[in-house]
Amino acid sequence: MAGMLDGKSALITGGGGGIGRATALAFAREGARVAVADIVEEAARETVALVNAAGGQAISLSGDVSRDADVRVMIEAVVGSYGRLDCAFNNAGIAGWQVDAVGKKTAEWSEEAFDRMIAVNLKGVWLCMRYELPQMQAQGGGAIVNTASIAGLAGLPTSSAYVAAKHGVIGLTKTAAIEYAEASIRVNAVCPGYIRTPMTEPGMRLRGEAILAQTPFKRLGNPEEIAEMVLWLCSERASYVSGAAYNVDGGYMAA
Repeated sequence: MAGMLDGKSALITGGGGGIGRATALAFAREGARVAVADIVEEAARETVALVNAAGGQAISLSGDVSRDADVRVMIEAVVGSYGRLDCAFNNAGIAGWQVDAVGKKTAEWSEEAFDRMIAVNLKGVWLCMRYELPQMQAQGGGAIVNTASIAGLAGLPTSSAYVAAKHGVIGLTKTAAIEYAEASIRVNAVCPGYIRTPMTEPGMRLRGEAILAQTPFKRLGNPEEIAEMVLWLCSERASYVSGAAYNVDGGYMAA
């Protein structure tokens, strides 16, 4: 039986672990040739090794998605290796603890922390699309999935810049979906809830009981559960889906 992405080439940013790694493995399982990008080069290589060990095909890339030149080189490398870019999962992101903003209310964030959060989590998505969209347009179509969050759908205390960035990602997604529909490019967003990854560990240590109490499933999600949604959105099974933001959150936003 043919895989859902047979013959497709895909780029995954933030592919060195967590949701990105799980998605790289899922894409390869379904027949895609994968380019795994991460700011930590060794992490990207580790994901590629896992893909190759499972019988898939992958290459590793490194770079900072907040830097235009790095993103341009990433896209050029994917196209140079695979000839085209059919699917892109713009997933690279950072959490508040990575910019020393844990527990800080809106007026307590430093300018440096705010700027870095927006640069990676919002500008980084835009920069990726800035190069992905023309490539897909030139080749006749493609599918893009951007990582937003439940924080892109509601406010979360002590997460102001993260929330602002993720709301922005959903806005970018909807706008690009409208603009590039005639070019046969679908653009969607995935909105994970609390997922078992290194990014969520500090928050779970501080507020884990309260988070699980608000989650109807009473557990954290697994990266593989997000990967399955991204896989579907990039496949032809979602051929009439664009401009949407899908919660994968154990019912958190419904509670």
